[in-house]
Formats: sequence, C-alpha cells, structure tokens
Amino acid sequence: MNSLEIKGDWNITKGKLKQKWAQLTDDDLQYAEGKYDELFGRIQKRTGQTREDIEKAIKEVSTDVNCDCNSTK
Repeated sequence: MNSLEIKGDWNITKGKLKQKWAQLTDDDLQYAEGKYDELFGRIQKRTGQTREDIEKAIKEVSTDVNCDCNSTK
C-alpha cells in the first residue's frame, strides 16, 4: 500500500476507520504525505492490530468509499 492509495478520499476513510476502531482519535488519523508508516504505527499502537490487518481495513474502507462515490454519479 502506498501513499496515493491512502490519500484519496481520506476524510471519508478516516470516518470509516473510526467506526471500525472507536478508540481512534482525529490526531491518530492525521495523515501527512510521506508519513504513512507513522500513521500505521499510531493506529497499531492504539488498536493492537497488525500492520497487515490495518492495511486490509484501509483497503476495505477505501474500496467502499470509491464504490459509494461512483454510485452517486
């Protein structure tokens, strides 16, 4: 997973991740370009999930976001 995959529709993705893991805060999910390893580390620390689980969750919610956006057009 690279930064471009994470960057698209990030605000919607953030909301969906907070629904999945309620303990995440806006600060935990603050995305800075080029610092996605740090982002994964913050989510991992807060949730106790593996990096692979976090990547999978981000891909799932990102796919949902793209599907939702495409269905409204």
